[in-house]
Amino acid sequence: MNRYIFIFLFLCSSFVVSNCGKKGCTDPLASNYDSQAERDDNSCEYNNVVLPKNLLTSVSINEGLVEITATAQGANFFTFTFYEGQSYEVVQSSDGEANYTFSTSGTYQITTKAHSTYNDFISTTESVTIVINVSGGNSGNGIPGSGYSTPLSYPNYTLVWSDEFNGSSLSSDWGYDIGTGSWGWGNNELEYYRTENAVVDSGVLTITAKQENFGGQAYTSSRIKTQGLQSFQYGRIDIRAALPYGQGIWPALWMLGDNFTSAGWPNCGEIDIMELIGGGAYNNRTVYGTIHWDDNGNYASYGGNNSLSSGIFAEEFHVFSIIWDNNSIKWLRDDIQYHEADITPAELSEFHQNFFLIFNVAVGGNWPGSPDATTIFPQKMYVDYVRVFQ
Repeated sequence: MNRYIFIFLFLCSSFVVSNCGKKGCTDPLASNYDSQAERDDNSCEYNNVVLPKNLLTSVSINEGLVEITATAQGANFFTFTFYEGQSYEVVQSSDGEANYTFSTSGTYQITTKAHSTYNDFISTTESVTIVINVSGGNSGNGIPGSGYSTPLSYPNYTLVWSDEFNGSSLSSDWGYDIGTGSWGWGNNELEYYRTENAVVDSGVLTITAKQENFGGQAYTSSRIKTQGLQSFQYGRIDIRAALPYGQGIWPALWMLGDNFTSAGWPNCGEIDIMELIGGGAYNNRTVYGTIHWDDNGNYASYGGNNSLSSGIFAEEFHVFSIIWDNNSIKWLRDDIQYHEADITPAELSEFHQNFFLIFNVAVGGNWPGSPDATTIFPQKMYVDYVRVFQ
């Protein structure tokens, strides 16, 4: 008797379990939506589904916090997928707004979907670059408080000139390039260079690239130079700087030969101590060192690059250096050599004369391309010091 009771109870229990969580269509946008269903059975039917159109997004970034807003005609709801490393988070929103906080600096992807139903949608994916100040990093005005530094002296060298940017304005050793130059400074750049965008304060030079209409251009920045005021042949040059970032942003610390006005470019020679082409994880952590010259009537160049193993060059100060003598030019980042050019051949005679310094932040141009929706303005290059040893 007890055996039959046990079997009866087992069958009853199995019946109850099998009916727990009714199956059906759980999508409220489906024509056969079952409000009593607790588990979806893939039976949902949709009649005359019309996809949304004209999906647009706007992104606001404040260090790690990303706020995104999406609009689309005919969308019933939105989903946002935030990718970080090997993980991701999906946020569903009825009003097209979502936010997510990234934990580390880097370039990440966000996919936005505008849904008619869960399985019927249009989507777009964009990249965002996040810069989170490192510990001790933000002194209240965005200037990094940490980073690599180099000494004030080296064996067998003498400090012959420097600018520590400790005053309240540029010294008399500097002048400006103003305007748009010829053909966007020869590179189809998009900015108008102004004096107002270069400021000396808090012990650093700050060059700011802004998105603003001025002089017929949509962007402004600054380009300063020591032309006719300070120039050098050979030696070690150290420049401690924190760099801007983002698509279309092009900071440069470089030199031209003193005969630039008479000989023109590239006959005068060009030494790029540091250039960065912003946009994307690789670009924001990679710098380039290059020479340009005239090779018997033909343009020539030779360069190398160096990348950070983690982070980007906006997070803290780094020192960009060249060691230049009558045999070669060596490029260093934080005292580590990453490139060398032999300048002994006769066709590289340009590099055996005095050169003057140029610091600038370009916007757009042939190499970096134009800013896009991911580019954040303003962008700033901070220069702590420049030192010349011979």
